[in-house]
Amino acid sequence: MPDATTPPGAGRYAPSPSGDLHLGNLRTALLAWVLARRTGRAFRLRVEDLDRVKEGSEQRQLEDLTALGLDWDGAVVRQSERGPSYAEAIAALEDQGRVFECYCTRREILEAPSAPHAPPGAYPGTCRDLGAAAREQGRVRMHELRREPALRLRTDVASWQVQDLWAGEVTGTVDDLVLRRGDGVVAYNLAVVVDDAAAGVDQVVRADDLLSSAPRQAHLAHLLGLAEPGYAHVPLAVNAEGARLAKRDGAVTLRDRRERGEAAAEVVEQIGHSLGVVGCRSAHDLLERWDPATLPRHPWTVELPH
Repeated sequence: MPDATTPPGAGRYAPSPSGDLHLGNLRTALLAWVLARRTGRAFRLRVEDLDRVKEGSEQRQLEDLTALGLDWDGAVVRQSERGPSYAEAIAALEDQGRVFECYCTRREILEAPSAPHAPPGAYPGTCRDLGAAAREQGRVRMHELRREPALRLRTDVASWQVQDLWAGEVTGTVDDLVLRRGDGVVAYNLAVVVDDAAAGVDQVVRADDLLSSAPRQAHLAHLLGLAEPGYAHVPLAVNAEGARLAKRDGAVTLRDRRERGEAAAEVVEQIGHSLGVVGCRSAHDLLERWDPATLPRHPWTVELPH
């Protein structure tokens, strides 16, 4: 347990500015904020803008979060401004002999035979132990394709275990994950690990479709000498057919609802109902009334207006 002189860690929310946040995104943001505030943690906001950026989305997302009653500590962090930190992390892994170049296309990886019990699309290790001549041929090929070789982590474990607030102990596959893509953009798994550590984040709340990524990210943090965070993965929001909620489903964003005459407080109230609490009209109401132990473990089927 931390002593009285040890500052608490932090929680965070990290949207991608590719469009307006839908109700599932807003629900996850609220839960991340509540869990951080309830445990005395700071709450950080990070914009994951390495790709898929839609002009104006960041500002609209921040406005929507504020309308629900969320606040955050410190300045908003943007991944597009953190290139030197990612390069430093890759260099540290290179110093450990844990980085190799990969010359495979995505299609080749999908079509290659995988190890038994490996998940579909798992990297089969094609470029892991190539000799000098084969590596040179790979570089020539990448040049012809106008791409750089991807950089991958040379891992020496098959799995890693993490602790999730609701799922408990979770053991997942660890593979030779991508650190930097062939287009030169740092990969998501590396960026989130570096960014969370830099912000003091020790509580990661996000949708449970990312639960399988947690073990490999925690292992990467371990290799970089960073603290491994605790996790809390939230069930997805889905439509009436059970598919992941999407813009095509109709009035799925706060702005959609406002155009129909609903207030932000009514949206919070609907999210509260999905958690089994009534009468919540703001983030602070949810903070006071919601018990994390009661989180439903099934997807939230969102009732959409006709």
